[in-house]
Amino acid sequence: MVGTREKEFEAAYQAWMAALADDQGARLLWFLNHAHGTGPSYQAVTVTGLADGAAWERLTQRVHRGDLRPWVREVDGCRHRVQGRLLMPLAWSPLDVDLAEVPTDGRHHDTTLYMEDTMWPKRGKVDEYITAARDVYAKVLGAHAGADVLLRIEVAGQTMPGAGRWPEVTLIQKVHSMPGLVHLLTHDMPADMSRPGTWMHDALEYRDQWRSKLLRAASWSPLS
Repeated sequence: MVGTREKEFEAAYQAWMAALADDQGARLLWFLNHAHGTGPSYQAVTVTGLADGAAWERLTQRVHRGDLRPWVREVDGCRHRVQGRLLMPLAWSPLDVDLAEVPTDGRHHDTTLYMEDTMWPKRGKVDEYITAARDVYAKVLGAHAGADVLLRIEVAGQTMPGAGRWPEVTLIQKVHSMPGLVHLLTHDMPADMSRPGTWMHDALEYRDQWRSKLLRAASWSPLS
């Protein structure tokens, strides 16, 4: 975003949220700000949910030739650049939401912190990585309960061919323990978490490149 137009940019996405209320197959799900001090300045991540290909086509027609064309001109003046991807949920992605029930009125709630992890599996290893992420990583997170849980996967998606960098897998994870997050950021990885037989060790067979972002959901973001 342009730093001096941060509030205008956010207001534009509140208008986007309201405009999508006209189509039950499309909803803004998250408006997330990249937490200051954890990466490049003035970045936001937005996630729009689409029911199917027909909903995607309707939305693109509105953006390119319809009522959302003026919105595009307005929001483009509030940012330096934009990068978009089209993601398909993995078969085991936890998110199960009725788009028609997602609020579009901007109701406020407590802010929530998320960790977005985007991985680039090694060539020819994307299927093995997705299986391992389901069978090992997701189960490791699910094995912890109550106060012990650090992260919970909310969305697991894969970039569709031709719709972004490929191969690419993204996990959006809600942070449930701030003390656990601080410990993760301020301590080395314990030796017993990186030995053979653990996720941090064995997953290197499938990928050794990823990017993590700490994102804060806006107080009006439809999903918190």
